[in-house]
Amino acid sequence: MGLVADILLVAGALGTAFYCMILSRRLRRFNDLEKGVGGAVAMLSAQVDDMTKMLEKAQQAAQYSAGSLGELTERAEAVSKRLELMVASMHDIPDAPSKPVQTTANGSSDSVFVRHREHVAGVR
Repeated sequence: MGLVADILLVAGALGTAFYCMILSRRLRRFNDLEKGVGGAVAMLSAQVDDMTKMLEKAQQAAQYSAGSLGELTERAEAVSKRLELMVASMHDIPDAPSKPVQTTANGSSDSVFVRHREHVAGVR
């Protein structure tokens, strides 16, 4: 009976050793840096680093754009205030008297160009 127990104990130890060897190979392939999960983790880590750098650049660009937009908004508000003042001051200007339209002999209202003598070159 002791011999049978020893044989079963050796068989169990050999089976356990074989199982551990198979698990060791699987674990080595699983953690392989090129093909396994280790490679995927390394690749994802590199991508996270790249995305972090791009996010920082995007934040800097957004801050610059926000500052530029703020400056442009302030300039636009200043211009709108000046325009409002100009429009308000236009109400104080009296309307120009309207000139009667001159008509020609045939009844059309063509503009007539008249040159005065003092404006002619060489005559004073």
